[in-house]
Amino acid sequence: MQGKWIEVKVVTTSEALEPVSGIFYSLDVKGVAIEDPNDILQREQGPLTWDFADINLFEYGDKAAVVKGYFSVEDNMKEIEEYIKEKIQDLKGLGIDIGEGKVEVKAVYEEDWANNWKKYYKPTNIGNKIVIRPIWEEYQAKEDEIIIDMDPGMAFGTGTHETTRMCIEALEKYVTNEKTVFDIGTGSGILAITAAKLGADEVIGVDLDPVAVDSARQNVELNKVHSDIKILEGNLMEVVDGKADIVVANIIADVIIFLAEDVKKFIKDNGYFIASGIIRERSQDVVNKLAECGFKVEEVNTLGEWVCIVAKR
Repeated sequence: MQGKWIEVKVVTTSEALEPVSGIFYSLDVKGVAIEDPNDILQREQGPLTWDFADINLFEYGDKAAVVKGYFSVEDNMKEIEEYIKEKIQDLKGLGIDIGEGKVEVKAVYEEDWANNWKKYYKPTNIGNKIVIRPIWEEYQAKEDEIIIDMDPGMAFGTGTHETTRMCIEALEKYVTNEKTVFDIGTGSGILAITAAKLGADEVIGVDLDPVAVDSARQNVELNKVHSDIKILEGNLMEVVDGKADIVVANIIADVIIFLAEDVKKFIKDNGYFIASGIIRERSQDVVNKLAECGFKVEEVNTLGEWVCIVAKR
């Protein structure tokens, strides 16, 4: 028997996907999955790990959207359910169309989604020459393309989410030979592996979640870049020594704001901090904090409802 988790499902609208997701992020959620009828591919999303894919886009009709949050069985689910219901009503009071706004809670097992989602994950072209290829898919590489083989398992990072795509595009722009890159919250290791294949001399990926660490290490082996990458379990400030030319963090706005001051200690002079996982509504908060900490914001890129900020130390 695989691990047991508690799934909280909110039936809503495409308009309300981001604010409803924000409700989950204010809790100790272990992962979030989105089913959007306006986006035929389910989007992965989460500050740490998990690519849940209990995919049935039209389970609630062709106009309903669904946000699912996953919690530990040890969590106080009655309290969490009431909190989510209360916040959904708050969104309604703000004039946001929440649709049905129905909240459902059930226990689920890892094997329920471990394989079903794979049929939706296809080779993905990103930037000028990066191709993310799931290991079960055939793909004939074109000239000059860089292939990243991925089996994300239960770790966040397939390359399909807007935040991951923007981080990869930024790495493609800023990574050159002999650069050192630190990847905070490495998840499946996709950004660390991309940096190594782009020519970085040294790459360190860190994650607090042992599931993510195991997934990242397996993907490093798949891509035969184990001599260039170290994957470490823990907090950047506690397990990494030295400084990088580039630090990338695809997490969430609140964590980036929290890290902004300390992360400077790990970036060389004139080095870059690539930060994503930021919803549009929080981008200015992150820009302000980075400026306050002495960073010069070089780029603010958007894709969908998400933002990626590149700041120079």
